[in-house]
Amino acid sequence: MREFQHAYLALENGMMFTGMSCGAQGETTGELCFNTSMTGYQEILTDPSYAGQIVTMTMPHIGNYGTNPEDVESRGIFARGLVVREMCFEPSNWRSTSSLPQYLIDHGIVAIQGLDTREIVLTLRESGAMKACISTTDSNRDSLVAKAKAAPGLVGRDLVKEVCYGKTYAFDGSIPDDLHCAVEEEEVAKRYNVVAFDSGIKYNILRNLSALGCTVTVVPPTTSAQDVLALNPDGIFLSNGPGDPDAVDYLYNTVKELLGKKPIFGICLGHQMLSLAVGASTFKLKYGHRGGNHPVKNLDTGKVEITSQNHGFCVDFASIGPLQDRFAASGREADDLAYWSKECVSPVVESKDYGEVRLTHVDLNDRTVEGIDLPEQRAFSVQYHPEASPGPHDAHYLFEKFISMMQDA
Repeated sequence: MREFQHAYLALENGMMFTGMSCGAQGETTGELCFNTSMTGYQEILTDPSYAGQIVTMTMPHIGNYGTNPEDVESRGIFARGLVVREMCFEPSNWRSTSSLPQYLIDHGIVAIQGLDTREIVLTLRESGAMKACISTTDSNRDSLVAKAKAAPGLVGRDLVKEVCYGKTYAFDGSIPDDLHCAVEEEEVAKRYNVVAFDSGIKYNILRNLSALGCTVTVVPPTTSAQDVLALNPDGIFLSNGPGDPDAVDYLYNTVKELLGKKPIFGICLGHQMLSLAVGASTFKLKYGHRGGNHPVKNLDTGKVEITSQNHGFCVDFASIGPLQDRFAASGREADDLAYWSKECVSPVVESKDYGEVRLTHVDLNDRTVEGIDLPEQRAFSVQYHPEASPGPHDAHYLFEKFISMMQDA
């Protein structure tokens, strides 16, 4: 009979929950967030964008299909901890090589089950994201709350340097052995050379680019514009990543130097890097967007895409510059995203140094910026994850758009 050990979750607002350990023994702190995906817990845990965060899964039963070496999205687990309603210790799936609890133990990740995750999510939605502590070694409420309060937050914190691989490597269907990816893609004729900045890049991004005929050279986020251009790429990719985008000034300053030189495609943190490069400001969302079911309006097509998202910061479109006169004549402001999405109009603001910036995508849950396009600079970006893993494939066309841009260039 399995023996369970008590575990405790404390929030910086003083709330405390008692449950059972379902991972490694010990203690961890981080910003508590929630993810609404029904599947994909292994990909979520290994997404470097979750660095510094404890993930609460809203799906009540987690671990059903176990874990395997093929479904990892990076070289390890980057989430600081895991909170679930009920953990499955005996998975049933032909691909499974280990249960999720054993996988967490093997990677030293503290996790807790048996909590009312609905209450946790409602708390975060009402009060906003907050720091938390999970412990199997300390049951004192005051002590745990103090540890949660003392934990570092995400604002002003550069986590990109902590999660990036730190070396340059070429991806043509496989990756360096020490990155621990078990999947090799089948051979596809390679027509384009892409340089991808690794801010915490997911493997499925590399697989998508490779499958569309790209040889990808992955470089650290501190790589200079001169060194990138020396690789003679056909296009430049800006990857996802964790933390506060304002703190990653070295990368968005490099993007400034690269704009107009080569086609650029950015996602998630890469979208924020492109936006900051053209003069935008960013702000922290109340509790972020995390899950595989976020509706986004494409203002160019009028279609609604169901997207995979994982971000806690957002771009302020109006901060880039003034609306072009033809859009200002509507009497609406650049940040009236509810109006633009309802009318299915893609407004244009003027960046002081880079010309037109178009708003292309809007989140329909909270009317925040989800995509921009810089036609004069041959650059575009989205706030969500078109590579999914986990999540729907509605936005895969964006990779094909990037290919078309390189072809035209």
